[in-house]
Amino acid sequence: MSKNKTAAGNDFQKIANRVSFVSIIQNVLLSLFKLFAGIFANSNAMISDAIHSASDVFSTIVVIIGVRLSSRDSDREHPYGHERMECVAAIILSIVLFITGLGIGIQALQDILNGNYETLQMPGILALIAAIVSIIAKEAMYWYTRHYAKQIDSAALMADAWHHRSDAFSSIGALIGIAGSRMGFPIMDSIASLVIFVFIAKAAFDIFKDAMDKMVDHSCDENTEKAIYDCVISHEDVLGIDLLQSRIFGNKIYVDLEIELDASYTLEKAHKIAEDIHEDIEKNFPKVKHVMIHVNPK
Repeated sequence: MSKNKTAAGNDFQKIANRVSFVSIIQNVLLSLFKLFAGIFANSNAMISDAIHSASDVFSTIVVIIGVRLSSRDSDREHPYGHERMECVAAIILSIVLFITGLGIGIQALQDILNGNYETLQMPGILALIAAIVSIIAKEAMYWYTRHYAKQIDSAALMADAWHHRSDAFSSIGALIGIAGSRMGFPIMDSIASLVIFVFIAKAAFDIFKDAMDKMVDHSCDENTEKAIYDCVISHEDVLGIDLLQSRIFGNKIYVDLEIELDASYTLEKAHKIAEDIHEDIEKNFPKVKHVMIHVNPK
């Protein structure tokens, strides 16, 4: 592996670890604050929200493990690298997220169906304050994590960003429920918990779908393939392109090419042209990890 790619891998892991560390600290403090507020202000919605935030700590640990494993160099048993381990981490995240939301949803549904609304206590003002603090903090963490996830193109980190966003949404639901309950509609607190489950389930599905797409070797987007095609055909010695296929492996792109060259070229010259094209592709497309080029004489 080249020095540049090794350095890129180290930067990838450094950034992911730094963002994950910030995420863990924030989630621990926020979940403790929300749990305290939920218990002392008599809000089931805020307690549910606290559990959601606590699950983020586990999720972020999964991200750290996934990123660490995916950043490992290729070896004899894994000659194509370990990038898919990050997709595995994202899938685990989505499952944990859904199970967390399901528990919240079931409890909320039971409270609503039981119909004992008069026994439900009105949440205190502290729960309202906790919901507002949570919305601001989690939305800020969403944009912070999303920025670095896009910078290093990390599926697991992007999944963690959406986990923050789902927590912000759930806190909005909690805020509405707590406010409604304080206005004389105690059932609103339970309805808020049910709404929280819907947001969590949607986020879990999106994360799972994105990770699965990257696990099954689908091709990269049309614009990227077109740009690679233009890069190859721009070489003066290339007479045509018989085949251009791409596949996404984790967060990296693999390219298979068949190019047409003048049949009178020596093997040495054809090889040199193929090498130049290989280097140009990797230089212009940082996400491309491997290029396989086959030469067809014409």
